[in-house]
Amino acid sequence: MSIVEHENSMMLIAGQPGVRGLTGDRGDPGGKGERGSPGECAVAPKSAFSAKLSESRTSPLVVGDAVRFDKIILNEQGDYNPETGRFTCRVPGVYYFTVHATVYRSSLQFDLIKNGHTMASYFQIFGNWSKPASLSGGTLAHLIPGDQVWVQMALGEYTGFYSSPKTDSTFTGFLVYSDWKNSAVFA
Repeated sequence: MSIVEHENSMMLIAGQPGVRGLTGDRGDPGGKGERGSPGECAVAPKSAFSAKLSESRTSPLVVGDAVRFDKIILNEQGDYNPETGRFTCRVPGVYYFTVHATVYRSSLQFDLIKNGHTMASYFQIFGNWSKPASLSGGTLAHLIPGDQVWVQMALGEYTGFYSSPKTDSTFTGFLVYSDWKNSAVFA
C-alpha cells in the first residue's frame, strides 16, 4: 500500500496482492459444546415363538387344517396363536420357520403355508420302524404385517405327528431381520 497526502489528509491506496505466506500452526481446540437434548432410544423389533404338540392331543389331524401346536414354549410378543396354529406377522421383514416332527408308526407329509400358499413340503414314509423317527424342515420367508404362516397336513393318510413325554413335535419361527429403516421405537 502506498500513502498519498492530499490537502491536510492522508489516503491509502491499495497495491497488488503479495505472495501467499506459509500456513500457520493449528490453533488450540475450542471449548466443549453444550450437551444436546436427550434423543429417543431405539429398540430392536422382536418376534419369536416356539410351540409343541401336547401329549394329550387326541383329535386326528385333518388335511387342509392348520396343525395346532398348543403347548407354548416361547411366545413373548404373542404373534403365534395356539388356538388356530397360525403365526401372524406384525413386524415386516425376513423370518425363519422350522418344524421338527417326531413320526411314530405312521407316515407324515406336511406343508409350511404362507397366506394359503405352500412355501415348502416335507414327507416321510413309514418304514416299519419299531422306534420313533424324525422329520424336520425349515424355510425363510419375507413377510409384511398381516401375513400368516402355519403348518398344514398335506395328505389324509400321512398324519403321523407324534408327541410323548420323551419326544416332541415343534413349530418355531423368528425374525431374522426387519425391513424397518431408521424406525421409531417399537416395543
